[in-house]
Amino acid sequence: MSIGYACMAIGVPHTCLKSCRLRNASVIKLLEIIAYNLNSLENLIDYNIKNKVKLFRISSDLIPFGSNAVNNVPWWAIYSSQLLSIGEKIQKSGMRVSMHPGQYTVLSSPKIEVISRAIEDLNYHVKVLDSLGLGAEHKIVLHIGGIYNDKKQASKRFIENYHRLDTGVKQRLVLENDDKSYHISDVLEIGMILNTPVIFDNLHNKINPSDKQIDDFYWISECRKTWKEKDGYQKIHYSQQNPVKKLGSHSESILIDEFLSFYQRLEREDIDIMLEVKDKNLSAIKCINCTSVDKNIKALELEWSKYKYSVLEKSPTGYIEIQKLLQNKYEYPAISFYTILEGALQKKSTIENSINASQYIWSFFEDIASDKERNRFFKNIGAYQKGEISMKAIKNILWKMAVQYNQLYLLDSYYFVI
Repeated sequence: MSIGYACMAIGVPHTCLKSCRLRNASVIKLLEIIAYNLNSLENLIDYNIKNKVKLFRISSDLIPFGSNAVNNVPWWAIYSSQLLSIGEKIQKSGMRVSMHPGQYTVLSSPKIEVISRAIEDLNYHVKVLDSLGLGAEHKIVLHIGGIYNDKKQASKRFIENYHRLDTGVKQRLVLENDDKSYHISDVLEIGMILNTPVIFDNLHNKINPSDKQIDDFYWISECRKTWKEKDGYQKIHYSQQNPVKKLGSHSESILIDEFLSFYQRLEREDIDIMLEVKDKNLSAIKCINCTSVDKNIKALELEWSKYKYSVLEKSPTGYIEIQKLLQNKYEYPAISFYTILEGALQKKSTIENSINASQYIWSFFEDIASDKERNRFFKNIGAYQKGEISMKAIKNILWKMAVQYNQLYLLDSYYFVI
């Protein structure tokens, strides 16, 4: 089983993607952005390998305007060497990647121009995966689309338009239930007709169920029947509802107790779980560590080195609890570690705790900072106490100093990003 995340990573330098406005999409600009984005993708893959993340969704924005006529750059040829190098890393590590076109890639539309754009967009996604040299087990996930006041006819159009797709698209395409129009029974019916794998999304099913009396695990079992050996392990999407946002909004983080309850009921290892969550890689590593058979406390110590100052800022009590928890080097208290961590990070920081944490960070510079830097820091602390500036302003100062003085321990910390 592999557990992964989608598109972006939190707190990992040099992994963001760039884009530009359509009117600025000159050849030179596109070449510049594509080169930058491929470097970012390679950094993400390196990060995933280092952290044992074996499931990852590549952003559709990797190549700007990839399916638009404005981009006539043969990027797959120009950057073939780097693309194949990245693909080789993916394959050697045993990682599985996917892509997921956006809401405007619709095969059920009654409009010919929408269908034409959707086909071009799917061809673009295949071009990315093919250029990486990856096999058909690396999938492209697609929703059925809109119902246009007649779900039966829309489903029929989807099936008809599916047959217009190139073989390369059909080999990679998998279908997913959504939270508004097509519930899991609808998608399974279409998947069976087309002999196409189906992905089950638990939150979508909760919002748009086929039958409220049937649990997730029945549908996961039904979807399993659509996956062939050539498709790789069955893949599902897992997310949790954000308790303070509208129905269907993904949670900020995956609560580990709730995830483990779901995971244990799967009773299978031949399944891959894509997490859809706001904190991306942070939740993925949490879930990986809590389900790992390699119970090495060093993994938790590494996590603590990244989280500790954020916890100190939010909950000094939680900080002390985790410090004590990790003292025994012969145990692997992953679930307890993340449970305390979750509770601490949900607390609101006080002025006193925020200042305490910032001064702890300042201690890294105590012996190397100039008098000007020292005076500026403490002057800003005073301004923060008076409500004249935010803690974000102080963190920006500390971040710039961490970069200036190459404080790698701080640069790896989540203190500046969560």
